[in-house]
This record gives sequence, structure tokens and C-alpha cells, in this order.
Amino acid sequence: MKILVTGGTGFTGKALVRRLLDMGHQVVAMDYKEGLKTEELRTWGAEVVIGTVTDRECVRRCMRGCDVVQHIAAAFREMNVPEQHYWDVNVGGTRICLEEAMAAGVGKFIYCSTCGVHGNVRNPPTNEDNNIAPADYYQQTKYEAEPVTMEFVRKGLKATIVRPSAIYGPGDPERFLMIFKRVARGYFPMFGSGKTLYHPVYIDNLIDMFILAMDPAKGNGRTYLAADAEYVSIEDLVRRTGKAMGIDVKIRHFPIWPVIVAGHVCEKLCKPFKITPPIFPRRVDWYRQNRAFDITRAREELGYEPRVGLDEGLRRTYEWYRDNGYL
Repeated sequence: MKILVTGGTGFTGKALVRRLLDMGHQVVAMDYKEGLKTEELRTWGAEVVIGTVTDRECVRRCMRGCDVVQHIAAAFREMNVPEQHYWDVNVGGTRICLEEAMAAGVGKFIYCSTCGVHGNVRNPPTNEDNNIAPADYYQQTKYEAEPVTMEFVRKGLKATIVRPSAIYGPGDPERFLMIFKRVARGYFPMFGSGKTLYHPVYIDNLIDMFILAMDPAKGNGRTYLAADAEYVSIEDLVRRTGKAMGIDVKIRHFPIWPVIVAGHVCEKLCKPFKITPPIFPRRVDWYRQNRAFDITRAREELGYEPRVGLDEGLRRTYEWYRDNGYL
């Protein structure tokens, strides 16, 4: 098939492009800027188009002849942009992609949302239908694009929504790197009790979900949480990261409230100067907001089964960080 992957040079998008090419599909990877990753995708055999999902003409060109659209592109962790930018990309850009997919006769559209729409899970684990509580403009705009997707399902477009949990794995230079770096020192400062729940998804498991969602006979008009088989406390995650690295990490607990205050103060002070703050509220949330999900629906309706467990995933991720000079 011919498949469009928006956000094709990001961590998730790049892994998805690689898998699709390995399966023998023709892939168009769309992203907003040139770079080393775009050249790598071209070397693999993907067609790379530089453009944004807010550019209708560019989206239209990319859609031509496509059987499936994997819509991964999003405004995410962009500190020095107005909040309107998140809405323009995450909601407006998704609508443009849906409109052009329908006009082009695309057979299946997969929208990548986020588990963040559930906010702090108060009675863990939660499923797709409960604990909807987006807490910031990124989560809110990702959630606002979900009913837009369902609007086009009612118009006849086959579409599925996937909400990934905390994505990690080889090839990711950001998300889990801070945890590994702190563990590498042999000492990890833990703000709060460390009992907060965290639910990772290894990148290969997530890509399995995206592949399963391409089936036009499955998941139409449905939303699925994509996560690993187990969720863990953040203290357990730190200790198992140490085990993967061969380090007996020492954890010392500190009160969390000073960090909460510091996060808000730093963000407000840095914003006028367009400086990325060293600490901000969303980062502090890692210590205090539960993320734990029930993946029964994906298992039963899509046949999803996470193949890579946490300990194996952490080991592979550590080896990639080490081999590529991050640790």
C-alpha cells in the first residue's frame, strides 16, 4: 500500500516509517523541516515531503494515491510558541488532514492522540472512556481533535484513534534520557513518595498497535490506549533502570511542594525571554500524576499484545544510549 506518515521524522514517526518500509509498503513521510533524519528516511526509500499539516495544498499533494494515513504530527513540548500554535497544528491541522483524506478516498485514517487526555488517573487503571481530564494546552488540543476525527467517521471515513502512553526505546534522544542520566550517577533524587504510577510503552509495541489499526475492518470509530502490559511506580521504574544498567541506584526522597512552586515560577520568568526553563510544571507532573491504563479493549478488538516487556525494553534503550554517546 501507499501510506502517508505525518510527523515522519519524529521518534515515533521515524520508527513507523522504518517498519512500514520493511513490510514492503510505499511510504510518504511528511515533516516540517529538513535535517539528518530526512536524509536517513530517503536513504531507506521513503519519499520525504517538507511541509506542515496546516498547509492544505501540501497535505493534498501528499494524500494523492494513499491507501492509509498515519497522522502522527503534533505540536509537542514547544516552549517558545503561543498557545494558539498548539491549536492550529493539533486541531486545525488534524481537520485539514481528515478533509483531504476523505477527498482523496483514503481507506483508513489513524489519528495519534495521547494518554495525556486522561490527566491524573484518580482510580487507576482507567480505560478509554473514563477519567478524561486534559491538564494543559497540549493535552487539551490533542483531545479536541478526537471528536473532529469522529465527525469524519460519521461522514464515512474509516478512522481509529490511538492514545499512546509514555513512549520510550532506542532512537529516542529525549524522553527517558534524563532518568538514565540520573541513574548513571548512582543517585536519584525522588520528590514525593515515589509511589506515583507510570505506564510506559516500548516503541516496538506502539508501532505494532499502529500497524494493527490500519486494518479497515477493525477499530473504525474506536479509541484505543496503547501501553505496555504493566504499569509501575516511578520508584520501581528507577530501580529497574538501574538494574538494566548494572547500577545499584540510591534513591533519596525530598518534599515535592518546593519543586511544584519552582516549576511555575521558572516557566513564568523564562517565557517573556523565550528561554526554555530548566524545570516546568509538566516535568514536575512526572512525580505526582498517576498514569495507569487498562489495555483490554486493544487486546480484544485489535489483537494487540505488547511483545517487549519493561526490563528488556530498558536494557535495549540503555544499550542504544550507551552506543550512541548519550551516556
